[in-house]
Amino acid sequence: MMKALFKRYLPLFLTVGIVVLLDQWTKWLVRSNIPLNGSWLPDSLSWLSPYARLTFIYNTGAAFGLLQNGSVLFTLVALLVAGAVLYFYRQIAEDDKILRLAAGLYLAGALGNLVDRLTVGQVTDFISVGKFYIFNVADASINVGVFLLALGYWLSERKKTNAPVDEALSTDGNTI
Repeated sequence: MMKALFKRYLPLFLTVGIVVLLDQWTKWLVRSNIPLNGSWLPDSLSWLSPYARLTFIYNTGAAFGLLQNGSVLFTLVALLVAGAVLYFYRQIAEDDKILRLAAGLYLAGALGNLVDRLTVGQVTDFISVGKFYIFNVADASINVGVFLLALGYWLSERKKTNAPVDEALSTDGNTI
């Protein structure tokens, strides 16, 4: 029983572990090497500056800077999301790799930012693309997870509608 449970959840825990470690490592690198509200880009890539650069900021809100100073709320939401993903993950078919990966990425993103909220008090953001919001690896993980969830659901629904229809008998006894 325990071995089967471990085997079922291993891909989830590997995905979460790798993404959270990458997220926390990159945030540590940024906090250690770029001053708060400062930007960095290698000289050889200076032509990218208007489009992409590393810019260190703290975010006390959600994605896109929404609901600033909501750290307590987002801590609770992250814990609820983690519980929900762990609960629903067991209901995802083992051969549904897309939905399983989506769940892992979503959970990893929620936990990556939760670690920041609990240890730093706010989330470290640093990936700046154009005039788009500044984000981090955990945010990207959540967004890719949501995209994969939608894709997986769409593919699943498409598969259902394209499945061969069982032969059914009409009311007069003939097949339809």
